Amino acid sequence: MIDFGFDKLALIGAVALIVIGPEKLPRVARTIGHMLGKAQRYVADVKAEVNRSIELEELKKMKTEFQDAASGVQQEVQQATRSFENEWSSATSGLDQSMGATTPYEPLPPPPPSYRPPKKNWRLKRGATPQWYKQRNGVRTKALSGAARVARFRPPGAQR
Repeated sequence: MIDFGFDKLALIGAVALIVIGPEKLPRVARTIGHMLGKAQRYVADVKAEVNRSIELEELKKMKTEFQDAASGVQQEVQQATRSFENEWSSATSGLDQSMGATTPYEPLPPPPPSYRPPKKNWRLKRGATPQWYKQRNGVRTKALSGAARVARFRPPGAQR
């Protein structure tokens, strides 16, 4: 990294003042500042892109590890299921022969439908409120335009 101290910056500023001149120096300094800002933003964007690509690679690795683990668990479950079915069939084969029937049980009837409370519909509730109650409590049932509202609430003797 380049090490700029105060003495080096002062020397660069003095040379720039002599070479460029005092009239053009502020404009040149502003232009250099804009260019340095763009360069810093570009470097930050490149760093962010590299970090995103690194995180993407890590996520891909984790994905493959999880898929491998899931396939291993799936194979274990299938193997356990096969061994259970084999043991079950060997254990129940003696029962089927002693009972003499192929189906010793009847299938269960379907369960009764469960209770569901009625859905709350606020429009029905709002419509079920009596009109006299709405009028007494000042519930607006009709929308008025601005001109209609002014005409409605205008004092009787006022001029238009």
